Amino acid sequence: MKILVPVKRVIDYNVKIRVNSEGSAVETNNVKMSMNPFDEIAVEEAVRLKEAGKAEEIIITSVGDKGSQETIRTAFAMGGDRGIHILNDSNTEPLAVAKILKYIVDKEGIDLVILGKQAIDDDSNQTGQMLAALLNWPQATFASKVEVNSSELKVTREIDGGLETLKLNLPCVITTDLRLNEPRYASLPNIMKAKKKQIIEMPISDTGVDSSPRLETLKVEEPAVRSGGRKVADVDELINVLKEEVGII
Repeated sequence: MKILVPVKRVIDYNVKIRVNSEGSAVETNNVKMSMNPFDEIAVEEAVRLKEAGKAEEIIITSVGDKGSQETIRTAFAMGGDRGIHILNDSNTEPLAVAKILKYIVDKEGIDLVILGKQAIDDDSNQTGQMLAALLNWPQATFASKVEVNSSELKVTREIDGGLETLKLNLPCVITTDLRLNEPRYASLPNIMKAKKKQIIEMPISDTGVDSSPRLETLKVEEPAVRSGGRKVADVDELINVLKEEVGII
């Protein structure tokens, strides 16, 4: 089985997000970047499947600027085998990413795609579902447990009412939830080995995918600072405030 794991380079989750001076986007200059946390979980699950003898190769791919290669090498240090970097200096929307991933799946003969359920920068939660639709493959989103038996997968997924168990035939698409696993820390020897692993760099134009944006950002601004609360003496005062000052009753 050959597994494809897409990873995204995002602002580190520990960093306080700031809007840039132009008000056009969030500030990324001199800001710590890292792998999207849900993608780390996807890489870890793929590595565990390989360690269990269920997979032969793990291909890591990322769409973005040159800095994305650092994210791919982080995945190498966790256990990825080789990488494909689709070079694009501008923002790539979920549909375009899904089409690019379909191109890679068809080219590489992928059996299983494991990716994070969403990226923490745009929170779109769209790419996995779009990819499954483009490939016409079965999908299991928000996976909290994955079991592989020959050509069949049993996936436990998190839903509003609790847990749901699905059985899927390969090939298929899985998106990972937080409870699926705890990603490992890369050891120093694996970090050194990661520097020597192969990354194929490909301009986005070579995929034949139209990556022109469908959405236009007009303005980005920080949310208003919340004002402090206040105490009221009794229910009558509360009702008066809600009626006269807030105007909700």
